[in-house]
Amino acid sequence: MTVLLAGLCTVDIVQRVAELPEPGQKVQSASVSVAAGGPATNAAVTVAALGGRALLLTVLGSHPLAELARSDLRECDVEVSDALACHSDPPPVSAVAVRERDGERTVVSHNAAAVPEVAAPRRLPDVDAVLVDGHHPELALAAARWGRRLSRPVVVDAGSWKPVFTELLPLADIVACSAQFRAPAAALRGVPTVITTSGADPVRWSSGGESGEVAVPAVAARDTLGAGDVWHGALVTKVGKLGIPRLIEFANAVAAERVRHAGPRSWLGPVKAKMGVT
Repeated sequence: MTVLLAGLCTVDIVQRVAELPEPGQKVQSASVSVAAGGPATNAAVTVAALGGRALLLTVLGSHPLAELARSDLRECDVEVSDALACHSDPPPVSAVAVRERDGERTVVSHNAAAVPEVAAPRRLPDVDAVLVDGHHPELALAAARWGRRLSRPVVVDAGSWKPVFTELLPLADIVACSAQFRAPAAALRGVPTVITTSGADPVRWSSGGESGEVAVPAVAARDTLGAGDVWHGALVTKVGKLGIPRLIEFANAVAAERVRHAGPRSWLGPVKAKMGVT
């Protein structure tokens, strides 16, 4: 399974703390991790962990901080196509604090707001599915249009409304929203499948005139950072192979395994073992 994932790549600095700090308060962290992050990036790591070939189309640039993300992604077997390799500014950086007792987190992120508009590569590879998060609009549209041209499933990770979604959603086969997603009334009209996640609550779906809910496994969460992105990555590895309820069940199971483990990459070995990936 080869998946093209277009979107944000950040450098995540993750610290585990006993309690999340109040305004003006300083706290001591128990550990510090540095890893690549961002919705499409975390989904790409998941695709690779589940035995797929993950092709990440993003913007990193030439700043020394970008090598931290590249190095991590090489370790995770994610292939990176940098659409603006000469960009000299620092890549987007996220400062993350994760609460030790329940895995809840706070994130402060610059995202891709300051990154110039970029043109997608003239030629994209043959793939089995496409996932986009909308953070680099031109890359998202190019990837989604390529998926449609190849008649491959196109999944949109709709965490929060972005103006590009006006053009992007009509290209989607599946739009996977968070419960906090707010869109213009007609934005999702005509999308074949809409899925809404809500943390530990059941995942709701509607597809082809049918609808339903799929329960989320109850787990003792140790780290919720990127769990939704992992869910999307798991979903896209099986899209077109499973019916919608079973597809959601699979994504739920992989995301549940992620939150059981503390740290950005500690879950990869266990999920590979659980899914029989060598």
